[in-house]
Amino acid sequence: MQLVTDQIAGSMSSSSWIRRMFEKGLELKKQYGEDAVCDFSLGNPDVPPPERTRSELVRLADAAVKPLGLGYCPNAGIPAVREAMAKYLSAQQEMDVPASCVIMTVGAAGALVSFFRAVVEKGDEVLTPAPYFVEYGAYCGHFGGILKSVPSIPPTFEPDVSGIESAITDRTRAIIINSPNNPTGAIYSKETIAKIAALVDAENERRAQKNLRPLFILSDEPYRAFAYDGAKVPPMLPVSKWACVLGSFSKTLSLAGERVGYFLANPAMPDVASLVAAITMTNRTLGYVNAPVIGQRLAAALCDETVDLDIYNRRRKLMAKVLSEAGIEFEMPKGAFYFFAKSPVEDDTVFVDALLKERILVVPGKGFGFGGYVRLSCSVDEAIIARSAEGFKRAMKGFAK
Repeated sequence: MQLVTDQIAGSMSSSSWIRRMFEKGLELKKQYGEDAVCDFSLGNPDVPPPERTRSELVRLADAAVKPLGLGYCPNAGIPAVREAMAKYLSAQQEMDVPASCVIMTVGAAGALVSFFRAVVEKGDEVLTPAPYFVEYGAYCGHFGGILKSVPSIPPTFEPDVSGIESAITDRTRAIIINSPNNPTGAIYSKETIAKIAALVDAENERRAQKNLRPLFILSDEPYRAFAYDGAKVPPMLPVSKWACVLGSFSKTLSLAGERVGYFLANPAMPDVASLVAAITMTNRTLGYVNAPVIGQRLAAALCDETVDLDIYNRRRKLMAKVLSEAGIEFEMPKGAFYFFAKSPVEDDTVFVDALLKERILVVPGKGFGFGGYVRLSCSVDEAIIARSAEGFKRAMKGFAK
């Protein structure tokens, strides 16, 4: 088992690579025209929000012009929104959760940062399976935390449970589970989730005897609704009293720019009220103050709906066809809207550059802590995916043996 420690100032992050691809895309589009470039680098959801969003915005407009319609709200969120979210999350997690355990946050990122501010001290460690959303390192690193990644097992990218067990030390404060996963599209099995939960429960029993701080599971779930071919995303909350769930409506409702998310603490957790109070305070003192009130009310009104997931599934199938015909190896993603395809050469940046010559933009796997692969986003029109087919074939010919 190889353990990789990722510092904030370490190697080029995925965000840096995405920024590079974005800038390169603008350059190529200016030079050759919009229709000549196939940009699979960004995970910016482009499918329209649910149709009812329009009528809800009109309704909210009437409420907004009243006194305090757009004013401050309680730091943990609008009480009615927290109640609606508790009902929504109870069904999702298959157990009853009270509104008092729900905190509305500035996206899932704000939930993570607020948690780390409340819990992490300098030198504390956070574990996550790799590949992973690399901003995790910055989120915990702001407060002196150290992100440690444990490589998952290709080609399915199921977490290496024994590797995670070996990586746990007395300074480990959280294990982040991101399923459906960005960038692989993997949905972790119920058995794997149960094994990780059992590790955490056993570790916390040991820590209780030694009066050590507990270890948490953070289930990062912004892609929960994106599951295909009958796949199911196992609920995290019932498997361990130390599990917390966080997410957002950036992808499920295409509200990425509105920045509304949530943090859910397990009501069975010892002294859960203290954790909720601490995160509510850090949500305030980090400068978020409260999640956007329009976004909160939209999320509460629309939380039982999603964007048209069939659009993403059609893109997923078309992308699989294009990659297969080009001879590119990949595991069919069960969830999210990404492909994590194997590079034909060990240095994935070489493959990225070869694709750039074909005006195709992707992100190298090393930007997600796992080299030898590239990430492609299906947040693009089907016409762009189809148009990329010949470019992928030409790029792959350059690596033919």
